[in-house]
Amino acid sequence: MLTTLGKGALGGAAACLAAATLTSSLPARDGTAAAGAPPAVAWAPCPNQDPVEGARLRGLDCGTLRVPLDHARPGGATITLALTRLRHTAARSRGVVLLNRGGPGAHGRDMPADFRAAFAPDVVAAYDWIGFDPRGVGASRPALVCDTSYLNPGKPRADTRPASTAEENAWRARARAYARDCARRYARYLPHLGTADWVRDMDAIRAALGASRVNYLGYSYGSYLGAVYASRYPGRVGRFVLDSVVKPSGVWYADNLGQNVAFEKRIGQFFAWIARNRDVYRLGGDAGAVRASYEKARARLKARPAFGLVGPSELDDLFLNDGYTQTTWSRHARALADYLRGDTSGLRREWKPPSRLDQNNFAVYTATQCRDAAWPRDWRVWHRDSARQFRQGYRFETWGNTWYNAPCAYWPLTGGPAPAVGGTAAPLLVQASDDAATPYDGALETHRLFPNSRLLVQAGGGDHGVTLGGDRCVDGAVAAYLRDGTLPPAGPGVDATCTAGPPPAASRAVAH
Repeated sequence: MLTTLGKGALGGAAACLAAATLTSSLPARDGTAAAGAPPAVAWAPCPNQDPVEGARLRGLDCGTLRVPLDHARPGGATITLALTRLRHTAARSRGVVLLNRGGPGAHGRDMPADFRAAFAPDVVAAYDWIGFDPRGVGASRPALVCDTSYLNPGKPRADTRPASTAEENAWRARARAYARDCARRYARYLPHLGTADWVRDMDAIRAALGASRVNYLGYSYGSYLGAVYASRYPGRVGRFVLDSVVKPSGVWYADNLGQNVAFEKRIGQFFAWIARNRDVYRLGGDAGAVRASYEKARARLKARPAFGLVGPSELDDLFLNDGYTQTTWSRHARALADYLRGDTSGLRREWKPPSRLDQNNFAVYTATQCRDAAWPRDWRVWHRDSARQFRQGYRFETWGNTWYNAPCAYWPLTGGPAPAVGGTAAPLLVQASDDAATPYDGALETHRLFPNSRLLVQAGGGDHGVTLGGDRCVDGAVAAYLRDGTLPPAGPGVDATCTAGPPPAASRAVAH
């Protein structure tokens, strides 16, 4: 369950101008020039109210780019990528920075506005910041949505922890139905939704923007996307920042098993924080007691869902976000405490059903990960690993993660081989030491695969996605790199360390 800087459940056309169809073949891996001139993106001011992003694109430029559905057939069918631009304001541009939020399947056209609001002003002024919705996502066309009942049946989902073979088989049937629905709707597109296709799209964007090299900042899955691009096109890599780093050798089944272990540790840290604030939340005096309170709430919701919509699986969805970011800790602890005292208003306020954008994210996540790499096709392997991890005490995420990815057991296409990662590029890797979604060993492995890279670790940090997270040490290092190429001196292993700030303060007040 990789996804973005925050996961939701079980985890109109854009007002942009169309550019010419891309008809030239893309450059080869050795960097030779392609025949023909690539198209340019036709930019126009984004609407004040975008059909997908609402008001978040105000002040940006919008554009589209048509790219081949199958990059091996550049003269064949095309699809549309939707882009945004925050144009440089300095006297001289330092080039373009492509931004990716992760997923795979996360929208991205709003990202330049995030950097405009919170990053070093002189660095923001120096670049053209490019947000884009990857193929299949958001305002790009087509945008994929499969069987929406898998995430949102209109009632509480079945408990992700199967209590019997019959319950497990019912989940398997739902996963199989989701895969079949995707195949029915998008048979033409599914073969072309892997990371290798996204990388070719990135290079098409680079060419359309007239850049010989591209700069990049990608989070989570975006770190893997950037690593694969840097491996395939090392001569076109400018300043690359890979934040919250995926472990390439685990793509993707093994990485999910690793997440189950890491999320158990992280939720334990959250429960310990609640316990330290026992006078505020009264959920228990140690992490074990808080966990017991959580399990009590989970059992009560299974017997009687809150307001007919929130059962144990939805509670897990809500608290999964606390494994991604501690910004929600106080609100969610309050909602749990209030619920156990008979007040469901906190759960009603905090839990939201998956939106259409969430459904789109999940469809593209599934299509990409199932296509990228081989997944077990024998369900006995899934059951064995999930039951073993749950038995070993990795209870919080294991079965939820299993069902989040289970459509890959029944996907109409065989996945793999996974794209190669490694080479001469020198990206800056940014990693929180206690990140649960992309555990620490992924950054160490990627650092070894790119011997010229630098690894910046936020020691004691547990949030997923560190840059722009409020750590001035991290943001300063990333800004220095983008400003003039300054990297930490190479060292044995970790090259630089920032110390994470303290956890949030507990709040008695309810945020509305």
